[in-house]
Amino acid sequence: MNEILELFAYNAWAMRIIFDAVAAPQLSEELYVRDLKSSHGGIHGTLAHTVWAEHLWLTRWLGEPPPAVAQGKDLQDLAAVRTRFDRIEAERNDFLADLPETRLDETRIVHPTGGGEYAHTFRQMFRHLVNHSSYHRGQVVTFLRQLGKTPPSTDLILYYRR
Repeated sequence: MNEILELFAYNAWAMRIIFDAVAAPQLSEELYVRDLKSSHGGIHGTLAHTVWAEHLWLTRWLGEPPPAVAQGKDLQDLAAVRTRFDRIEAERNDFLADLPETRLDETRIVHPTGGGEYAHTFRQMFRHLVNHSSYHRGQVVTFLRQLGKTPPSTDLILYYRR
């Protein structure tokens, strides 16, 4: 359980670094929302998707309906993305605080948005979520480079060194 908590703490740390890197004045609103013809359009679409996915997984763990609006399309700006992330993180932390380690290998049936049905353990889903968010943070780093900006590093080893 300690490893899971550490991974989620790392994930939150890394998300906040990315949020800060794409906020004004580091990045203009025009560049933040620009369609870069890649993952979910560009920076905003990718971050909205990432936060939506974190929300989706949390609803699965809690046995609740999925988010009402797919892919975070209801998140209109960075402030909304950050606010949603903060709320999800708080709810996730509450869930994890009450989750005994004995439940990490308990399975949940998952119905992906693209169809199908899969059984995953909490341990697998937790690792997947952090990996998924890391993948998309890497894409945002690439977007920042394409826009001529110097991106931050959110490498796990830097989290350990801080």
